Amino acid sequence: GAGRGRGNMAAGGAADAQARFGHSVKGLLTEKVTSCGTDVIALTKQVLKGSRSAELLGQAARNMVIQEDAILHSEDSLRKMAIITTHLQYQQEAIQKNVERSSNLQDQLSHLLK
Repeated sequence: GAGRGRGNMAAGGAADAQARFGHSVKGLLTEKVTSCGTDVIALTKQVLKGSRSAELLGQAARNMVIQEDAILHSEDSLRKMAIITTHLQYQQEAIQKNVERSSNLQDQLSHLLK
């Protein structure tokens, strides 16, 4: 009877060790799963940050294109205004010459009418 009791205790000890081993494996697995979850969350945050950066860069590029268009349009307007200014100067010169001629004519007429 004594032998069987000892065998039972050995079996009980083995089962106990197995249970402890199971617990430690479960603990390790839980740790691993937790750290994996943390890593996945960090990775997700990084990816979102990256996509946000890409979005901001895209927005900046679009704004630059709009600005460039506005600048080109302004340049075009300035060129046209310069041409108009030149034309106006020519017209002003022509008018001045006509005024001088007409005053000369008036002088001549007043001399003739005396």
